[in-house]
Amino acid sequence: MSAPPDLVIVAEILRPVGLQGEVKVRPLTDRPEERFQALGECFVWDGRGGSAEARRVALRRREGTQAIFWVEGFTSPEAARALQGKYLAVPRELVLPVPDGHFYPWQLAGAEVVSQEGRVLGRFARVEPGAQQDLWVIATEGREWLLPAVPELVREVSVAERRIVVDVPDGLMDV
Repeated sequence: MSAPPDLVIVAEILRPVGLQGEVKVRPLTDRPEERFQALGECFVWDGRGGSAEARRVALRRREGTQAIFWVEGFTSPEAARALQGKYLAVPRELVLPVPDGHFYPWQLAGAEVVSQEGRVLGRFARVEPGAQQDLWVIATEGREWLLPAVPELVREVSVAERRIVVDVPDGLMDV
């Protein structure tokens, strides 16, 4: 699931909780504590209809790997049910900075993927979760192939140059 080009999804709204219209969310960020403590306003994005509404939000508490949020304008469980299945998103300019050597997948969308010899293999399309590691979807000539995102295969990533150098074993692109 990808948000509109100017937004980055930070949480999925799961269901209403309690009597005040609060909702349980599943974080979709590597740093939920840091992200959610600073979150005061965001967008509620409907992945099905594509609409995004600006709303004030507040983190109420953490529950294990999930969190409970209040969302402006939703004051009952019945009202909060309308949020179920939607997402909380922030403008790209408000994403948390990444450590050196890391990047957000959207920063690489459309980046050229080349072999170590310089042969163009396709373009970075998106990331899919895998059982052992993330899988990068590479689009080429009207089809897609999966590249396990491991250092043995991904040799170099340049966000500035929008270029990814990979070492692809024979047959991987045919799977």
